[in-house]
Amino acid sequence: MRLRERLFHLFFLLRRPMTLGTRVAAFDEEGRVFLVRHTYVAGWHLPGGGVDPGETCEAAARRELAEEGNIDCPHGVRLVSLHFNRRASRRDHVAFYRADGVRQTAPRAADREIAESGFFALSALPDGVTPATRARLAELAGAAPSAPYW
Repeated sequence: MRLRERLFHLFFLLRRPMTLGTRVAAFDEEGRVFLVRHTYVAGWHLPGGGVDPGETCEAAARRELAEEGNIDCPHGVRLVSLHFNRRASRRDHVAFYRADGVRQTAPRAADREIAESGFFALSALPDGVTPATRARLAELAGAAPSAPYW
């Protein structure tokens, strides 16, 4: 898995020397957070991905929610923080957003990118939630200060 992840990031590094991505903590009306498990990297993550050329970070966040979970954000997304992702490369940053009151327009079927997805209560997160995902959720809950690193 680690080799696949490095190759994936190397591809983007060659195409875009400075990489910028988004991740979104998307909460439904019940306060559950939407998480995804990718096919190419281990663990449960907040949905998100790279910002395309000519695209705003906010538009990328909304697009990734739609692509990875059929998630609609009727109340919009709000920028929470910006983090340096030194695990990916020396030039990668992640814009972290929050969306409340989101709706899933249809169940998200598994495919080549997304193995599983779903809404989870903060008190019942699935096994394998990544440390970065746990850190961002703790920051949102006020249980930890915002860290500069993803």
